[in-house]
Amino acid sequence: MLDFAAQYEAFQRRDAAWDGIVFVAVKTTGVYCRPVCRARTPLARNVTFYRSAASAERAGFRPCLRCRPEAAPFCPAWKGTRTTVERALALIEQGALDHGGVDALAARLGVGARHLSRLFAEHLDASPLQVALSLRVQRAKRLIDGGDIPIRVVAERAGFSSARRMNAAFTRLYGRPPSALRRSRFPYPHPTVTSDRDRQ
Repeated sequence: MLDFAAQYEAFQRRDAAWDGIVFVAVKTTGVYCRPVCRARTPLARNVTFYRSAASAERAGFRPCLRCRPEAAPFCPAWKGTRTTVERALALIEQGALDHGGVDALAARLGVGARHLSRLFAEHLDASPLQVALSLRVQRAKRLIDGGDIPIRVVAERAGFSSARRMNAAFTRLYGRPPSALRRSRFPYPHPTVTSDRDRQ
């Protein structure tokens, strides 16, 4: 991973080569974006870079509702050099941790659970379970945005064990339940729809 200055310069250019490789969090708004987000570039002192959506969310940032960081999840720059993590991500996206644990996932990959967790920490700054939760929320958000499917069905299709668990995850991340996101296109003030000054 390059240093902060290189990442910030790429962010200023809205360099598509970085899309999915880094996620940009803005301290003053509590929102994280893709590096290609069309919003006005915030000041460097207000920016933090993360290597995955899950690590940005773990740090307390909410997904941007304009650039939709979930649209470019986990596009690793190290593809081909960390095949274990890449295979693990593919299995998690298919739901491997929705009804099973990290031990079972690691066994399918032929590695130990601790080793797998170390690889995730090294490359994504997040644990396999945190990545799985982030993906569940992303799936649910797409289903909610895409129609009027009952919340209970959304939870089931997204991989949550219950609607109650999905509600808790959304409330923790967005500050409100999924039903509120469905009622409002922009559920919280966002810097790109208020004023450019807010991005500073």
